[in-house]
Amino acid sequence: VDIDRTSSQSTPCRSVYCAFGNPQESASLDTSTSIFVLIWWVTLGSIGLAGMARWAYVARELTRRQSLLDPSTLVARRWQLRLSGVYAFGCAFRAVFPRADVQRICLYDSWISSVMLGRSIATIAELCFVIQWAMMMREASEGRGSKLASMTARVVVPVIVVAEICSWYAVITTNYLGNTIEQSLWTLCVALLTVSLLILTPKFPLPVRGMLRMWTGVGAVFVLFVSTVDVPMYATRWLADEQANKAYFSLREGLHDVATRWVVTYAFQDWKEEMAWMTMYFSVAVWLSISLVRVPDLRKLSRLHRTDG
Repeated sequence: VDIDRTSSQSTPCRSVYCAFGNPQESASLDTSTSIFVLIWWVTLGSIGLAGMARWAYVARELTRRQSLLDPSTLVARRWQLRLSGVYAFGCAFRAVFPRADVQRICLYDSWISSVMLGRSIATIAELCFVIQWAMMMREASEGRGSKLASMTARVVVPVIVVAEICSWYAVITTNYLGNTIEQSLWTLCVALLTVSLLILTPKFPLPVRGMLRMWTGVGAVFVLFVSTVDVPMYATRWLADEQANKAYFSLREGLHDVATRWVVTYAFQDWKEEMAWMTMYFSVAVWLSISLVRVPDLRKLSRLHRTDG
């Protein structure tokens, strides 16, 4: 079943409704329901809720071991806990109520699936996530003599702010150029973090190097996936729209559209390109975010390593 919640000013698609009203008109489009999509939705929601459960466990763990941490480390880890909590909640929300923003498609027929609400939650969550990594990179690079790591700690947050602006541009106007730039900026930031971690890893004791290598490996996989799958996907969509002379929304039209229209579809064709990145993003990225709460004091470890050396 495909349902489009929209205003009368929006382009008709499937069955057309006012956001809180009755049917106005209908269009004949694909109404197929994919069992695979429903299974994926249940799996995705379970992953999101499992992430929140994991965060709650780590929060209790931090409370139990707070007496073992020095005051500065405890303050830093409490900030990591708060930021990861926002990120885990944002990802859980998006996993339970999946959407593809530019297409305005979703799986749950309610205002809670509106793009305006979902994109706002995603923006806050993603900014919290990148702040986590900036804090951790600053801690890891302090006194290590790595100019790249220090520079990365300073630039990743402002670069991702620009990426979020590009994402909103794409969502409001339905122009995939914004998504192409957004994902390119994320790739740049993760590449900087990955190379910085690669440089810093030998400067830490052996027990910590395994964790740093794990982060480095995940970062390398992210860069490879986004640069070969996500960025080309969005660029291809943008070029196709340009070739078709697509008329994009103005700022005013787009803001109205993101607040009032959502298209409910369970067709595999509509979701197939979103499944891989959503599944990895709402699982692996959340686990990485939560893992930052449990990291030992990297400043102290580095000092001990230099002393032992």
